[in-house]
This record gives sequence, C-alpha cells and structure tokens, in this order.
Amino acid sequence: MAARVVSPSKKLLKSLCNGKFFSIRPLNSSSPSSSSISINLTTEKPEQQPRPPIDLHQPTNTASLNLHDVEKLFSSVTTTKLLRASANLQMAAMEPMVDFGMWVMNSKLMDIEVFKEIVLGFVKHTFYEHFCAGEDALATGDTVRRLHNGGAGLRAMLDYAVEYAGDNQSCDRNLEAFLRTVEIAKSLPPSSVSFVIVKISAICPLKLLERVSDLLRWQHKNPSFNLAWKMDTLPILSDISPTYHTLKEPEPLTLEEEHDLQLGHQRLLKICQNCLESNIPLTIDAEHTSVQPAIDYLTYSSAIMYNKDDNILVYGTIQAYLKDAKERLLQAYQAADEMGVPVGIKLVRGAYMSSERKLASSLGFESPIHNSIQETHMCYNDCASFMLNKIANGPGALVLATHNIESGRIAVGQAHDLGIGKVNQKLEFAQLYGMSDALSFGLRNAGFQVSKYMPFGPVEIVMSYLLRRAEENRGLLSTSTLDRQLMRNELKRRLKAAIF
Repeated sequence: MAARVVSPSKKLLKSLCNGKFFSIRPLNSSSPSSSSISINLTTEKPEQQPRPPIDLHQPTNTASLNLHDVEKLFSSVTTTKLLRASANLQMAAMEPMVDFGMWVMNSKLMDIEVFKEIVLGFVKHTFYEHFCAGEDALATGDTVRRLHNGGAGLRAMLDYAVEYAGDNQSCDRNLEAFLRTVEIAKSLPPSSVSFVIVKISAICPLKLLERVSDLLRWQHKNPSFNLAWKMDTLPILSDISPTYHTLKEPEPLTLEEEHDLQLGHQRLLKICQNCLESNIPLTIDAEHTSVQPAIDYLTYSSAIMYNKDDNILVYGTIQAYLKDAKERLLQAYQAADEMGVPVGIKLVRGAYMSSERKLASSLGFESPIHNSIQETHMCYNDCASFMLNKIANGPGALVLATHNIESGRIAVGQAHDLGIGKVNQKLEFAQLYGMSDALSFGLRNAGFQVSKYMPFGPVEIVMSYLLRRAEENRGLLSTSTLDRQLMRNELKRRLKAAIF
C-alpha cells in the first residue's frame, strides 16, 4: 500500500508552537482569577517543583483540588492498607535498598532455587502487592473491583506487564495474553476498566522494531528513500528528533523481515478488533527512542483505521521528557486533523531516562532528554495545554498521566476554564498503581475520571517491569515525601480517634 503522510508546513507548525491557533492561560501564572483552581495544602510540599513558588492557598469559589483533608482523601483506604502502603513507599524511597535489591535480582544468586524462592516471596508480599494488581485474571479482577466499587471510585488501565519479545513464538504467546486481558476487562463491571495497555515490543520482535525505526529515520533524512511496505500513517519524526541511532543508510528489510512486520501489525489489529468489539479503548505504551519510530508508525497506522468520529479506540503515548515531544505532538495532531482522524493521546513524562542518556553519551551525542526537570515539566504542561484546548473545541481525547501536583492543578484549572466536563470521556487523569494515591483521590474528589495504571501477571514475568520501574522512578520514589506525610497524618488522626 502506498504510504500517505500529511505533514504540516513549517510556517503552520511555528504558528501552532507560538500559540496562534489557540488562546491559553499562561502555564506559569499564579495570579488569582475568578475561575482559578487551588490546591488546599498545608503539609510539606513535594520536592523539585518545576516553577517559581505558587500560592497553594489562593482562594477560589469554583472548584478545588484538595489535598489537605486527609480523612476525606483516604476515606476508602483501610488502616491496614495504609500502614502497608506507607511502609512499602518508605522502603522504595531508600535508594541504597533499591540498589541492593536490583543487584540481588540481577546476580547469579537468583540461579539458586532456594534463594530465588525466598527473594521472590519477599518481593511478592511487599513491592509486588503494592505496585501490581495480581498474578492472574481472578486476582486482578478482585483488585479492580476493590479499587472501583470499594469506595475509591478509581478505574483501571490493565497492563499485562511483559517487557520484550525476541521471536514470533514469544510474540504469539504475548498476543494471547493481551487478548485475555481484553476478556478480563470485558468481564468486569462497566466503566471499572478505562483502557487496556499494550507494548508493541511484546508483539513484534525488538530487533525488527529497531530495523524498522532505522529505515523510518533514514527516510526522514532522505524523503526520496522508498519504503514499499509503509502504510498510511501520521508524521513520526520532527526536525529535532534524535537520529544518531542511524548514521548510515540501512539495508532494506528482507522478505522474511517484511513478513514478520506484517505479522506484528496483524497482531496489533487483532487486539484492536477485540477492543472494538468489547468497547474498551487501547493505549500503546511508549518505549526507547531506538524503537519509538516503529511504535508510532504501527500506532498511528492503526489509529487511522480504527479512530472514527467520537469513538477513539487507539491512543498513542507522548513522552514529554524528550526534547522533540511537543513538535511531534503538534505535527501528528495537525496531520490527523487534515485527514479527519480523531487523535487519542496519553501524555507522560517518560520512563527510560537513564538508558536514553547512556546510549546518547556512548555514541557521542547530546541526550534527547530535556536538560533539566523544569524543562520537562514545562514541556509536559505545554503539551497538556495544547491537547486540552483541542479536545475542548473539537475531536480528540487525552489521558494526563502525571504524579506532579502542579501539573494536576494546572490541568484541572484549564479544564474548568475551557468548560470540559469533569466526568468526560475526553479527559482522564492517571497515576501508577501504588503511587501518588493522594493526587488520585484528590482528582477523584474534584469530580474527574481517574485511572490507575495496573500491571499484572506472574511474579517471574513482572519482575523485569518492577526492576525497570525501580531504576527509572528512583527519583520519584525517593521524593514521595508528600504521599508518605499525608498517609502518616491520616494514620495519626485515626489513632487519636480510636483513643479518644
């Protein structure tokens, strides 16, 4: 099939970046207004806030993201669960313990069966139970029901937490697992599951994704470079996207590689079709920049086929810690708009920072990651603002996956200013299961739809996911002071209430 890529002009893109096509409230503005949103917070503030100090107590008569009333925040959480969550977060915040745990898990000691059983038993009853939904469909379903119907009112983004596949046989096994995930979601109470999550590298061999990404990068450098297998898609790379992975013209795909790519695409389409029939949206996770072009290619090709009118089935993911994130988002959205394809976007900060920086440094290139956390926060908020304006006035949908309180506050304020309904299928907030519960409950109490990203699967399979999260989220875990402080405040309140 001949590829059809709609690329916005540079002049149009510059206008979009400069905000000509939409009017927004300045993201770093802290001046009060009649429609402003406040965070009522009197406990200690989270560390590493990205902007100049803001007034967290500014008055408002409209809506509030309240993180002060701990009794209301944790009303759906039992005391036992609060105690365990507080203990697990405290351990996860101790970087020496995380380092030691990662060393143990990657050591030859794990080849000793007795030692392995002891370690996995400890992990299962601590970090696994805190950050994962369960080992099988039954346990996962119970966790989802407790989260949704047990008073919390939160939804689940179900993720069978397999990491990578190396061959077609592994891809086929993972496909069956993802299809079972759709069946689990379908069997649960309506609206308790917001999305099914899929990693493309689990259903298409990793080496093949690297090859396809190389070819897509080379075509971006040389538009006349022909890729006969390429289908209709949206813009994948921008002029500032990293291309150091592909320093010379790659060899064309072999017939076997083309066949394997077609198999990978068919697996994704099968998942899409099952999601469509089950009325459950699908979100494609972002991964390393070495394979992200191929992931975006498959994601956008599927979105063109399945996203129709207000029914957005396929969501892509933008990682805001990448310097090219905003430009790629603007290009993809504009091209989709010209094609009449509604866009679904999950916006995250990113989950591969350490490995991305190491790879770029090893090749002698500048990191693709923003140079400071402040720049990442600014990019995230700008991308969120752009998408909120777009979905308020037209097609599209947005998942704001964030653990950052200021980003949550800004998004809630802008959603209110734009008249985006709180319980609105176009907007969903999300946090990882076991993290930033105070923010999740605060957003829920403010009336917004909130999901928890819930990995599940056998402990042995999920370990790779947990190790990656431990490595990439060590900064976030070590600065989870606010969550732990709020939990301690609620535990103290309950103890006093029990005594007096």
